[in-house]
Amino acid sequence: MQTIDLLVIVAYLVATAWLGLKLSGRQTGLKGYFLGGRDLPWWAVCLSIVATETSALTVIGIPVMSYLGDISYLQLGLGYILGRIVIAFFMLPRYYDGEMLTAYAYLGKRFGSSTQMTAGVTFLFTRLLADGIRVLAAAIPLKVILEGLGVDLGYFAITVILAVVTIAYTFIGGITAVVWVDVIQMMLYVVGGIAAILVVASTTGLGWLGDAADAGKLQLFVIGESQLSGENSFLASLLGGAVFAMASHGSDQIIVQRLLACRSKVEAQKAIIVSGLVVVVQFAIFLLVGLALWGYYRQATPQDLGLTRDDEIFPLFIVEALPPGLSGLLLAGILAAAMSTLSSSLSALSSSTVTDVVGKLRKEPITDAQGLRIGRWATICWGLAFIAPATIFRSDEGNIVVLALGVAGITYGGLLGAFLFGIINKRARALDANIAFVVAVAVNAFFFVMEKYVVGEVWVAWQWYPLLGVIVTFVVGGLLSLRHPDRIEQAQEETAGSSTR
Repeated sequence: MQTIDLLVIVAYLVATAWLGLKLSGRQTGLKGYFLGGRDLPWWAVCLSIVATETSALTVIGIPVMSYLGDISYLQLGLGYILGRIVIAFFMLPRYYDGEMLTAYAYLGKRFGSSTQMTAGVTFLFTRLLADGIRVLAAAIPLKVILEGLGVDLGYFAITVILAVVTIAYTFIGGITAVVWVDVIQMMLYVVGGIAAILVVASTTGLGWLGDAADAGKLQLFVIGESQLSGENSFLASLLGGAVFAMASHGSDQIIVQRLLACRSKVEAQKAIIVSGLVVVVQFAIFLLVGLALWGYYRQATPQDLGLTRDDEIFPLFIVEALPPGLSGLLLAGILAAAMSTLSSSLSALSSSTVTDVVGKLRKEPITDAQGLRIGRWATICWGLAFIAPATIFRSDEGNIVVLALGVAGITYGGLLGAFLFGIINKRARALDANIAFVVAVAVNAFFFVMEKYVVGEVWVAWQWYPLLGVIVTFVVGGLLSLRHPDRIEQAQEETAGSSTR
């Protein structure tokens, strides 16, 4: 690591923040701040979705999967595409039915304020935990960089710095700044991944591909292991991945906010479907990076290389093996990509705070000026709050991608279940949906806590969490809804009664 790399990192971070603010302009209203005036092109939203859902987790986490295992993680991408198609034609039309600022406004329209608030508050705390882990993912390469320069700040100090810097441009520019910065960052770190592969190929040749094939690391489909507890099994990846995508991209405000910022429903549908194809390509690139690193380091374990976390393997290669300047640019891309995810979360969290919580607690409607002021204060508060979970999870030794997805999956099933339950079950009332939602979250939380902190083994793979939550929501909510008459039958009875009178 040389001084030029550090200068490149600083220059890039300053330039992306400035460009994001320059492209966004100063926002003066809620629709502009949270939805970019509904005037963002579909391709920019598409790339922003990909950058947000993967970011630093993809860059440093996915290469570890093929480095230590194989490329079977790519199965998940097939499920993601399937889930996105369902979102495009089944869920998106309902979000565009009216001037909705958040995904949970639909639940408010269907069940009332209590359900909208329940979903909104749950989203706030789940996103806080999951993206606190993403802040940790950004801190990992930065810690490797600073240690190479003889500086040891520690993870806590690094997460504080990242949070404060990201708050700045999100506070001013809103979702428009976030989306345009996402586009630039995604292009950079994908090009950086390809550059890493080319550097290894020019140094060692392509013999590592043959060695990887002989070692079984090119296995794509995993059929033999348990389809329930096997985290890499084909069924869990395809079906579980499809439901996971429906939950994460159809009921999570961080993605839905982008889709609502498109110019039309058709453009939003195009953005969500194409993003699935882009994700598969991106997964393939970084899984190939992991195989290249496996060949470069001659099959050594991360511990053999003196690393404290498996996720540090790619940052180590960037610092040690890439040419000066290129290593700084790629590390800057990793940091900026992680910050883009954080800024996306801040924008989504502040919009949900204003619309789904504060707006429902107030007796009078929130004006644009009031909402903008509350949203900006919420941006600051949530940005600082990310520091806590990043500090809590830094001692976790598991793969950081699986950890983040597992935490998010705890509530995804309940959120998706509530949406589908409201659409399909016409008898259901707000209390039915609220109780079913809470029970679904509790069931998934039980399996997560048992795996991570009690028994230490997987009972239910994280890919199944959303589907399990949907099933629990439908069963519990369906049983509770039997107390009420069918709305169509009730309307017919009321009509018959009025005609008799």
